[in-house]
Amino acid sequence: MTGKPKKKKSAPDSFKDRAYRKIIAADNLVATEIKVRETDLHILAARDLTREATHLVVQYRNQLEQYIATHAKFLTSLLPVPFDNLAPPIAKDMMRAGAAAQVGPMAAVAGAIAEFVGKGLLTHEINEIMVENGGDIFLQKKNNCTVSIFAGDSPLSYKVGLAIPSRQMPLGICTSSGTVGHSLSLGSADSVTVLAPSTSLADAVATRLGNEIIKADDINRALGVAKSITGIIGAVIIRGDQLGAWGDIELVGLDD
Repeated sequence: MTGKPKKKKSAPDSFKDRAYRKIIAADNLVATEIKVRETDLHILAARDLTREATHLVVQYRNQLEQYIATHAKFLTSLLPVPFDNLAPPIAKDMMRAGAAAQVGPMAAVAGAIAEFVGKGLLTHEINEIMVENGGDIFLQKKNNCTVSIFAGDSPLSYKVGLAIPSRQMPLGICTSSGTVGHSLSLGSADSVTVLAPSTSLADAVATRLGNEIIKADDINRALGVAKSITGIIGAVIIRGDQLGAWGDIELVGLDD
């Protein structure tokens, strides 16, 4: 699933070697790493899920790749594509998310794979799961937890976290950046983190809000866009030393 234009960004060591994954508290959960071409998952669960997760990743990637082979605009469009009732469920989920956020369906691909794999794993006698795909997270836990926000070289990176109550889970927590990483962003935010029950929607909206941020003064306008999109729980935007937030969220300070 390649061919989408990229915007060149910096890649600090903490991103390149996925060191940010070490910051997520494991709560005695077992870590599983799955890499299938562009898909790079970090999974936390009660046991190793390599076999089950690999099967699911291959299954959903194959569905998307086969669909893209006959629907090229699904891969390349930066705007919503017409809804296709005959598309596989994961592609339809991405179409809905793109339409809601007014971006192309591939803006939701990382979140969609995280969510579909996560929900698939929950059918294997697993009660708690975290599936992280390039910074986009599908989360299901019984207890409250805190997720730190990675914002590249911003002085606020890893200094701010989101307190996630169990009542909000399962939950999608997705982050887009105009300064770090490999995904396309037309803006310059250090991080835009969006929370939604749909991880696909959170991913697409994070991309949309990230595109709105050229300078720090754009934060409030972008949060206004977030408010207008149905299905979003909240959003946090960081650019440099500036932070803006909206929604049913609780920000917490984190120790160094």
